[in-house]
Amino acid sequence: MKHEYDFSMAERGKFHRKGAELRLPVYLDAKLQSRVLRIAEKQGKDLSDVVNQLVKKEVELLEELNLP
Repeated sequence: MKHEYDFSMAERGKFHRKGAELRLPVYLDAKLQSRVLRIAEKQGKDLSDVVNQLVKKEVELLEELNLP
């Protein structure tokens, strides 16, 4: 790493995109991933779709119980 950098030609906000969504990667435990993958394959769905469906149902249950 350099001791000093020259930002005299820099352009503020050059890569900023208003309204851009940040999608965070989520990593599953290896055993859990293989179990959910089997379910997805049986249903003919994508792994992400099945995980989203499971998480959505879990969140709904927690909200019904007024749990955090």
